[in-house]
Amino acid sequence: MINPPPDVRLVQNTFFPQYSVTMDWSLLPDGSLDDTQALATAVVVALGTFGLASPDDRLPDPDSSDRMGWWGDMDADIIHNGWPIGSKVWLESRSAIEGTDSKWGATQARIVNDIRDSIQPFIDRKIASRYEVVSIRVDRQRIDCRVRLFRGPLAAVDLMYQMLWQGIE
Repeated sequence: MINPPPDVRLVQNTFFPQYSVTMDWSLLPDGSLDDTQALATAVVVALGTFGLASPDDRLPDPDSSDRMGWWGDMDADIIHNGWPIGSKVWLESRSAIEGTDSKWGATQARIVNDIRDSIQPFIDRKIASRYEVVSIRVDRQRIDCRVRLFRGPLAAVDLMYQMLWQGIE
C-alpha cells in the first residue's frame, strides 16, 4: 500500500479577532509547504472539526436540530478509504459543567470519550500505535485535556486543549 503524502502543517493565527480560531498553512523559509507535523495536523483537524451528532445525542441548543458534521464525510470510506472526521466535543458547549450525578454522566468523562472516538481511527489504521487522553478540571469554567499519540520509536505527538464555559453564575 502506498502511503499518502503528509498533511500540510497548520498553525493557529493569534491576530485580531482573538476570540476566533483560524488556521493557516505553515511555510518553510524557502517558500515550500511545511509538512513536518503531519500527524499533529491530522489530530488538530480531527478534534477541531464538528463531528456529526447521532440522532439521540443531546444538542447544545434545544431549539435546533442541526447535528453539524462535515459534508466531506459522506461516502469517505468508499471514496478514499477514509473515516468520518471530527469530534463531538462541540456537543458539550452547554451552560454548566455537569458532575457524575448528572443524568448524562460527567461532562469531563464525556469529553474524554469524544476525544477517544475521534482519534481511534489513527490506531485502527496503524497511523499511531497508541494514545493517552487525560482531562483535568482546572476551575469552575475550564477543563483541560492532554492528548498524546505514540508512533512506536518516534517522538509522541503531544497536544493540549482548553475547553472553556462562559456565562456560568
